[in-house]
Amino acid sequence: MTSKTLPGGVIAALPRHRLLGEFSLWSADLANMERDLHRIEPYVDLHHIDVADARFTPGFLFFPDFVARIAKLTAKPIHVHLMVEAEIVEEQTRQFIEAGADLISMHAENGEAGLRAVALAKELGAEAGVALRLETPVAEAEPFLADVAFFTLLGTSIGVKGQSLSDKACDRLREARLLMKRIGREQEIVLAADGGIREQTVPLLRAAGAETVVLGSLAFGDTDLPGRIAWLHALETEPR
Repeated sequence: MTSKTLPGGVIAALPRHRLLGEFSLWSADLANMERDLHRIEPYVDLHHIDVADARFTPGFLFFPDFVARIAKLTAKPIHVHLMVEAEIVEEQTRQFIEAGADLISMHAENGEAGLRAVALAKELGAEAGVALRLETPVAEAEPFLADVAFFTLLGTSIGVKGQSLSDKACDRLREARLLMKRIGREQEIVLAADGGIREQTVPLLRAAGAETVVLGSLAFGDTDLPGRIAWLHALETEPR
């Protein structure tokens, strides 16, 4: 497996001229993970791993040893999305970076603890991101935006698979892009859409300014993955 060490870091090295494909391993076949990783490796830009504590979200999701195993099997960046309560976000940040995460996204809802986790991630040599629940105002992310490389907006209720995209999602992406532009970091932050990712919604999200979408069954359930990714890469955004 090739090294992830790249000039400027793995996130800075991501292509920004096209829509990125961020593959959610929650949708992989967990009993055949190595097989699925081998299948997607030529097409994935980032692996997306959700972490949930059954308090901030409805259920439990993945653990540091899972990330450590994935890190041994891929040369692509690993993005860990921490959907956890504020009192554990800093320790979880440390554990997942030690396990091999390249990028950790904290929720703005974690407040000051989330800001400390962002600083810790950077201290430990990883990139940091901020994420927002669907019901949280976009402006709540502003204190994080000076120090993050990713800004993820959830387009569905947190932690539940299979939901339809909210009719608020695209307007929230546009608002997020205006906020990034106002603080002078539009080119430094990748704007991500997570949840409700379907064939009919991805073009809408892309047109609203999304630079990456978190792919679940749309990728893992497609028998023509090269064709699906070619379609993804061809989608255009609106002029800014």
